[in-house]
Amino acid sequence: MYILGLSTTEHDPAAALIDERGAVVAAIEEGKLGRSRGLGGIPRAAIRFCFDRAGIGWRDVKRVAIATQPGRSWMRKAFFRVRLAPFSPISSAYFLNKSLGELGRELNNFRIVREMAGAPSGRVSGLDHHLCHAASAYFVSPFDQALIVSFDSQGDGRSGFVGLGEGTRIRELFSIPFPHSLAWVFTQVTRLLGFSDRAEEHKTQWLSLMGEPIFAALFVEMIRRHPHGPPHLNAKYFENDFVGEFPFSDEFYRRLGLHLSSERHAVTPELTLRMNIASSLQKATEVVVTEWLESLRERNQSKCLCLAGGLFLNPLLVAAIERQTTFDKVFVQPAAGNAGTSLGAAWLAWHQSPQRSRVAPMASAYWGPSYSNEEIKQVLDNCKSHYRWCDSEGRKIEAAAELLKAGKIVAWFQGAAEFGPRALGNRSLFASPWAEYVQENLNDFIKHRESFRPFALAIREEDCDEYFDCSANARFMTTMAKAKEKARKLLDSPTSGFVSKEGFTRLHVVTFESNPLLSKLLKRMGEIGPAPMLVNTSFNLFGEPLVMTPRDAVRSYYCSGVDALVAGDFLLTKR
Repeated sequence: MYILGLSTTEHDPAAALIDERGAVVAAIEEGKLGRSRGLGGIPRAAIRFCFDRAGIGWRDVKRVAIATQPGRSWMRKAFFRVRLAPFSPISSAYFLNKSLGELGRELNNFRIVREMAGAPSGRVSGLDHHLCHAASAYFVSPFDQALIVSFDSQGDGRSGFVGLGEGTRIRELFSIPFPHSLAWVFTQVTRLLGFSDRAEEHKTQWLSLMGEPIFAALFVEMIRRHPHGPPHLNAKYFENDFVGEFPFSDEFYRRLGLHLSSERHAVTPELTLRMNIASSLQKATEVVVTEWLESLRERNQSKCLCLAGGLFLNPLLVAAIERQTTFDKVFVQPAAGNAGTSLGAAWLAWHQSPQRSRVAPMASAYWGPSYSNEEIKQVLDNCKSHYRWCDSEGRKIEAAAELLKAGKIVAWFQGAAEFGPRALGNRSLFASPWAEYVQENLNDFIKHRESFRPFALAIREEDCDEYFDCSANARFMTTMAKAKEKARKLLDSPTSGFVSKEGFTRLHVVTFESNPLLSKLLKRMGEIGPAPMLVNTSFNLFGEPLVMTPRDAVRSYYCSGVDALVAGDFLLTKR
């Protein structure tokens, strides 16, 4: 029998299906199947995919676990608002009325899922959001005991969770109430910098590499009450507005040297100031989080650390934690955001049976759709595409390697799609780091994105130590690697931008066990080029999720400046 895990339906809904051994059979985000990053609601398409891949129906599902508890969430939010009511009665009344509507929608979604499952109420259950985050990281970590920290904007009325994992159990130590959330501050600053909040926080983190942290002390004062203590927002830098967004106060803008418009919106800063604000926020976040985690480690005598929640989608922060704390090992759930709670809900439900042992450590995230050569050929023929058949794996690798050596950008559509926000080699665009104008071509003609956002490099696990210093988290691109002297000499000229001024680079370490085809391609690139490395970025059009289907791949290939597409055993090139 199977367990189906669902994330909350508020944003980034996803579904994950595990079998009787606790192994993931299928997992996918609804937005990837619906081709939109802004989808909400019940992940119907994701559920259908999971069932189709397993060849089952609702009758085969023993339990449905949803990563939210709407009642508890509403009570926590209501209690917080009641405390604020004497200071802002109108705003609090508006928020409580609004939250009642949200509670009704969540409860209705539970009712709909029960009807879909044809299940009694006990078979469909809600689990605490942050506990599901914690479970998504701890249960597939290689640790028997670990400190577990989850942090996001807010989930079930809480911003953070701290617990201890021991064997098959997670024991909560304490939680951090809303609104004391670093992730939420990141969202507000993202909006201030002119990016889309709740969607482009990653742009704020990468912009930080371009600036100087001249306002770091201000942000530390804003997000922490005591040295080495947990995040705690300073009320003097926020206001209690009518819709409950808690915007920055006049004092905050004054400290930054910014002016407000007549509508009380901050004027978007000029570029240098934007860079410095982003750098200051990133630096302050690293200081507060690393010092707090180190104090937790000393208090609980923990040697290992597991991280989940949207805040830890920040590779710069994860790298700082790895290097500035004294934990022996750190593991980050690759799908650390809301979608990953679908995995956590399923594993949490599975481990509630006392006789069950731990599931195997996470080795890959290739749990999405995959397609046979026959299915790919049908799409290519339907699209009137001209293609070449590669009659062996060796010929396919050789053809791709020659194109890459010649400076071409190659779209790679192979195997099952990745679960989570990053392309890990099955839905990727590859290029040689030494190709002329490679970053400009990727940014201007394909990705249409800002030049300050760095591209990742892919390298085989066997070759990594020769060029980089990194942790095991680089297998999922959840941290930053330190370039060794050999790598810096190779990458500093004629290509620039892959290594930061501090010597850090985004890195995807590929193991043969998880992706043998990509490992072989990287090995071949090392035989015919300067080093066994490739630029690895996501295969998608601007503003869209990763390509999922052969039709998505063909459309994205012809609508962009990609030079070639390798889909299954078929090779398409442009003349």
